[in-house]
Formats: sequence, structure tokens, C-alpha cells
Amino acid sequence: MRSGQRNSPIGSPAVIRASEAATGTPRWRGSFTDVPTTTSHPTRAAATRRRRGAAALAATASLLVPLVTAAPALADPTASPSPSRPSVSPSPSGASANPAAPANGGAAGREDDGKGIGRRAPRTPPSRMSTVGGEMLGRPGPQVQLGPGAPQLPTELSGRSWLVADAESGEILAANNVHWELPPASTLKMLFADTVLPKLPRTKTHKVVPADLEGMGAGSSAVGVKEGSEYSVHDLWLGVFLRSGNDAVRVLASMNGGIPKTVKDMQAHAEELQALDTHVVTPDGYDADRQVSSAYDLTLFARSGLQKADFREYCSTVSAQFPGEEQPGKKRESFAIVNTNRLLTGEGMEHGPYKGMAGVKNGSTTNAGNTFTGVAQHDGRKLLVTVMNPDIQEPHEVYKETERLLDWGFEAAGRVKPVGMLVPPKGGTGNPKGGDGQVGGDHAQASVAGSDSGGMWTALGIAGGALVALGAGAFVVHRRWPRPKA
Repeated sequence: MRSGQRNSPIGSPAVIRASEAATGTPRWRGSFTDVPTTTSHPTRAAATRRRRGAAALAATASLLVPLVTAAPALADPTASPSPSRPSVSPSPSGASANPAAPANGGAAGREDDGKGIGRRAPRTPPSRMSTVGGEMLGRPGPQVQLGPGAPQLPTELSGRSWLVADAESGEILAANNVHWELPPASTLKMLFADTVLPKLPRTKTHKVVPADLEGMGAGSSAVGVKEGSEYSVHDLWLGVFLRSGNDAVRVLASMNGGIPKTVKDMQAHAEELQALDTHVVTPDGYDADRQVSSAYDLTLFARSGLQKADFREYCSTVSAQFPGEEQPGKKRESFAIVNTNRLLTGEGMEHGPYKGMAGVKNGSTTNAGNTFTGVAQHDGRKLLVTVMNPDIQEPHEVYKETERLLDWGFEAAGRVKPVGMLVPPKGGTGNPKGGDGQVGGDHAQASVAGSDSGGMWTALGIAGGALVALGAGAFVVHRRWPRPKA
């Protein structure tokens, strides 16, 4: 088994929506744990060279073991409708974005991968969207306010919706259709985890019964949960985060009181987070009619989840051992599982893992296309990026566009005026712990990607069944919410 690795950092009523603009307000402090601050972000020219050349770095990917066959590989849809080119929103300073034109140009129907039913994502954004987080966020098309020396937005961006935000301050550096309500795929599991993880102690065990797995959709991703076998909550969360296992989701939902209760809990938590574009139908993100979220809401889910120690551990774990089926008279075996987040593992990526990447969650369904939310750190700055449903039909395009936006964000930070804010929860507070508040586990190994040599370097090791800091370790950073208005 390859050594596990973690990377370096880290609807609702319309009347409510209309009241939630929160740009430019003062901030208060919270905290979440990130990863070491020893990584450094290359210059723009260096980033370009990294992408265009350095073929030798591709060897990094060959070090990765093939993904375990216990669960289907992440689906890469073969074709998607081409959305209309979004309008450009000039900034007050006169700078404007340079949106990407779709590479394929045509409108081809997406092949059915068997993952869900319901309506495919619309081809064009609404002319007016929610203004939660700021008035500019309600405009269609790319929004950016470039200052002196700020780089232009990347030209090759085809995601129907995306944003780049500072994970600490909540400032949104650039955005595109961030409140467009679209199918979320498995990125909705971030909301599931943020809702349910604190309720179930990680050491609690559960013997799976047939009813636990009833109702799983055809073609669902699965980690390999077996009826009649017993699993700990810790095991099941590894299955959710690493293999996006809908089977693990359903067992955890059963432990939480069932699917209907869990969906209700998730919807209530989304509204508490002011994620008002989200309507939950399934806990696992499997396509369902009227199930939607947005790039803005998914980023809120990630930011909230990262306040929880267990959430941070699971979303940054590259590989782990998952228990096999229990059979009478036989020793129970385990098998390796590897995270499907390609920017975390480097699997299939030309230049290996993204330096400083530490999660958070990817997804892919027929209706949603490919979706991804990631968090990364360079030189002490932490950025969150969400990309939904790229139109360019290239392998792993959602990850490539995330890389471009991260590269841009790290270079542009401090040179652009924010176009909006990630709003705080209604209560204005967050619990930094998750589950039972413990960090680490017996079977998972988490590491950090991005040494200067281009390989992997371990930031966290396992001792006595718990993760312990080694070398640079993990540091507490400040998260700043906007202050509630008086």
C-alpha cells in the first residue's frame, strides 16, 4: 500500500435571500487548523513553466498505486452542453475579467453514466441571482476588481460557476455565477459530513443490516460496505471522504436516524450557514430532481467543515485501510483505499499533487458534470476554490481549472479588491472540533504534498493510534467572519 499523504494547508425563502448581503462589514476572529507554512508559491512565470514543461515531474504520478477496485473510479463525463459565454462584469476601477471560451464550442449531449436522474444543469445562468455575500455576486459572468499589478484571470476557464476566496478573511477575490443553482454531485457530502460528523463518536460501531443500504441509486460510488459486517464510525467516514462511498453515507445516515431525518438536518444546517441556494434531496449528492447547490454554498460548507478536527483529518487523508467483509471462522482482512481527489494524490495529473493542497471534496454525476472544492496554502495564505461543471472536454478538467484559479489567486491576493464575502453562520460561531474532538485514527495516514523536490513529505505521522505533529506540524490560523450588524 502506498503511504498516505495529506497536502500542506490546511432552497430557502426568497424573503430571506434578499436580506443577506454582507459585503464590506468588519470582521471577528475564529480559528481552524491548517498545514505547515513552509511551502512557497512559485511566481507566475514559474507556474507557467510548471504547467507547460517539466515533463520529468510527471514521474511523480507513477509512484501512486492504482486506485482500489473496491469502488468505481470517479466518472469523467464524455461530453456536455456548451453554455453561453457569460457576460463580463467590469470592475469599478475599469479592470475586467477575461472569460474563457469553451474549447469544444459545440453542444453535445452528455452520455448517461448511470449516476442519477433528474434534470441536467441549465446551459445559461439566470439574469439575476442571490446577492448573499455582496451585490456583485448576483451578476452573471465573471466578477473581478483588478488593482495595480494584478494578473488577469486565466483564459482557460469553462466552469459554469466558480469562485476564489481567502479561507481566513472570507474575502472573495473573483467569482463567476457563484449563486447559480446547479446539481452538486458528491461535493454535497461536505454538508453531510459537517452536519452529521459531530453527532457520532468515531469509536462507535454499527453492524450493517439490509435496510441500511436500501435505496442506493444505480451506479453509485461505493467503498465496499457489506451487510452483516461491523464498522466503526471512523471507518465509515474514511469511506465517505476517500472513496465518496454512498454505501458509507447511507449507513451513517441510518445511525443518525434515517435518510429523511438526515436530509432534514442537512437542510437546516445549510440554512444556518446561510447557504440559501441549496436544496437537499439525497444525503450523498446522487442526482435527484430539484437537488441543487451553488459554488458559493459549497464553499461555505467546506469552510465550516474545516473548523472541525475530524473533518480536516478525513478530507486530507490520501490512503487508508478499510475493513473487509466479516466471515465466520476467518480472520477479517482489510484493503487499501485511495482518495479520489486528484489534486491531493496527484493521480493522473501531469505534475503530481498540487503543492499546498489539502482537500476538500470532488464529485461527478450525469447532471452535475464534475464538481470540486479545494483548499490550499502557500506562504501562510489559505485559499478556497470551487469549480462546477467545466465545459472543456479534457481529462480531469475540473482539477486543471482549480489549479489555474489557485495559481491566479495566490498571485493576485493583495492586488485585487474583493467582489464579495463568505458570510458567517446565523449564530456567528463555529465549533472547531468534529465528532468526539479527537484527531487521528488507527488506519489512516495523512501527509502533505509539495516538497521542493516535487515529491511527498510527511507532515503528520501515526503513533499510538493517533496522528502526531512531526517537523513543521500543524498550526492554528485565524478565520475572520464579518461582524454581525448592530
